[in-house]
Amino acid sequence: MKILKIILLTVVAIIAIALITALFVNGDYSIKREIVINKPKTEVFNYIKYLKNQNEYSKWAKMDPNMKPTFRGTDGQVGFVSAWDSKLDSVGKGEQEIMKIEEGKRVDYEIRFIKPMEAVAPAYMITDSIAPTETKVTWGFEEHVPYPFNLMCLFFDVEQLIGNDLNVGLSNLKGKLEQ
Repeated sequence: MKILKIILLTVVAIIAIALITALFVNGDYSIKREIVINKPKTEVFNYIKYLKNQNEYSKWAKMDPNMKPTFRGTDGQVGFVSAWDSKLDSVGKGEQEIMKIEEGKRVDYEIRFIKPMEAVAPAYMITDSIAPTETKVTWGFEEHVPYPFNLMCLFFDVEQLIGNDLNVGLSNLKGKLEQ
């Protein structure tokens, strides 16, 4: 009986320490990556403003070839929604909506994850002209990991994981537009 009490108190202490630690772990991330594409800004922007085109370059869109995509609204306009549903937990179910377009410059999205875990994450893409035939594309993503799940941030580098996926997507975008 005494051993059982010690084990129980130890488990409670470990859980309490973890929950207290999570109070001090930052779960907010602002992640962005950039690439230069050898195409004029207008051409690059007119490609990235269409959400359906992300299926051609986004790492996430390519993770499950059996994923079921659905679309609502007019692509390239505020309010357009691109949704996905996958049986793979790594892809899950969710949707992305165009929230704002600054024509020729920036597109803001809201990504809503439904499964395996609910979350909302703002994202954006920005185009900047470097030269007449060179455009810098910045792809950014905001992430908030809620308490107590933010404790996982001590063990996983969320910035690097998402940043790597953004880099893959930007490299795919560059290859697609420069071919």
